Amino acid sequence: MAQQITLDGTVRAACLLSNATNDGDGSGYAALKRVRDEITPEGDFRRQGNKISRRFGYGRGQIPVIPNRYRVIGLIGCGWNRRQRIVLRLTGLDQVVAIESVLGKTDAGWILDPEGLGKKFGYTHLVDFYRATDPEFSGRATSPAVIDEQTGKVVTNEYQTLTLDWETVWKPYHKQGAPDLYPDFLRPQIDLLNQQLFDDINNGTYKIIFSPRRDVAQAALDVFEARLAEINQRLENRRYLFGPYLTDSDARLFQTLAAYEVTYRPRVVKRVGHDVRHLWDYPHLWSYARQLFQTPGFIDDEELRALGFLPFDDGSYAYSFGYTTTTDTTEDNGPADRQAYYERWNEPADRSALTGSWEYSGPGTGGMDALWSFGDI
Repeated sequence: MAQQITLDGTVRAACLLSNATNDGDGSGYAALKRVRDEITPEGDFRRQGNKISRRFGYGRGQIPVIPNRYRVIGLIGCGWNRRQRIVLRLTGLDQVVAIESVLGKTDAGWILDPEGLGKKFGYTHLVDFYRATDPEFSGRATSPAVIDEQTGKVVTNEYQTLTLDWETVWKPYHKQGAPDLYPDFLRPQIDLLNQQLFDDINNGTYKIIFSPRRDVAQAALDVFEARLAEINQRLENRRYLFGPYLTDSDARLFQTLAAYEVTYRPRVVKRVGHDVRHLWDYPHLWSYARQLFQTPGFIDDEELRALGFLPFDDGSYAYSFGYTTTTDTTEDNGPADRQAYYERWNEPADRSALTGSWEYSGPGTGGMDALWSFGDI
């Protein structure tokens, strides 16, 4: 059976490790310095591409699908990593694919758990797995990375298509009754919506926070809030983004919604210099977010602490984009009363009576779904 490290101390270590370069003031400027090579001359944040973008499958050149062979290593607070964790739990693949968390960051990159897979190979940082794969590797060793436990090499860090692989070619190892998160007839529409979600929402928060120019950050915020408003309307009579069907797109949207109030919004406010809307200002989106939050598989105890919903043993809470902790939960650090905030997420959100169709006027209409394909299996 696959191993999952789920210690409260593991989560807290990522916030408190003494030699970790966290953003102690929560300003995001240390993080901005780390991604300066991804800022265009016009001040736009253009995220680096993934360096090891192989796909799982059964064809030549693809990563072989072998249970109990691979491990996903990443930061709990990282949305791209939590997206994998959500899908692994929903499908039951967390029983055949190991999950491990990094413990903060130094100048050398993400720090490995000393009792994790790195111990087998004498590695101390996530970048060591990358360099074992490519001795000339340069750039940020990003989270998450899928590691071959036998070789100690990264087989892929392509988080964009990785969930699609878990949902398809790994299907023989899904648990009984697992949802079909990437059904054949919806794949073109899911691919197109996923691209929109990435550009405007998942990566949208980073476009705001990382831009060195306030006017560019404000433009990114305008797009972000407009997209949330559009999705809010979409969810008025639909249980999920595609009506009755829980899909990969829901996991992708939730990764940002769950982190927004504590992790992103305080940094967004600082960057643009004025107040911005809360999730609960979008009533249908807020009901939808609570529904997913209360659905088994969408969040676990590690993530509840890493995202500031629950306190650590000493009573402190995680907060801020910089992944630090505080006992002063003032409004500037996110919701002031974290217990009330957690209870708010657990307010009833039964949307099962909504009967709206999977069809929508968004990406893929006008025959566009037949012209584009991002996630070919």
